Amino acid sequence: MEKALSTGIERILFVDDEMLLVTLGKQMLEPLGYEVTTRTSSIEALELFKAHPNRFDLVMTDMTMPNLPGDELALKIAEIRPGIPVILCTGFSHKITEEKAKEMGINAFLLKPILKGVMAETVRRVLDEKD
Repeated sequence: MEKALSTGIERILFVDDEMLLVTLGKQMLEPLGYEVTTRTSSIEALELFKAHPNRFDLVMTDMTMPNLPGDELALKIAEIRPGIPVILCTGFSHKITEEKAKEMGINAFLLKPILKGVMAETVRRVLDEKD
């Protein structure tokens, strides 16, 4: 028997510079009950967050993006709203390890490709830990 996927009603800001991955992330999370806002630009995501810092319960961001990498986006978001949960996603990175991510206040670190079950469990765990 298949284990039921973790669900929720929280609002997620999902950031990745690849449109396909943004679309997939939204398609994975919305059926689980989450309200997902997407951006393909980390700069646009930061501007949106600055304008509406309480609109989101969680930020999921890719690590490798032009102009503003995901780890820097996470730091800037934490300056605006300390304690906001952040999940950092990456295909591969010499620049950041899971340990370094946690030191920066990033709550979880996921390696791509991300399976739906892993994403669902991680999102729910990170949201539950903040309460």
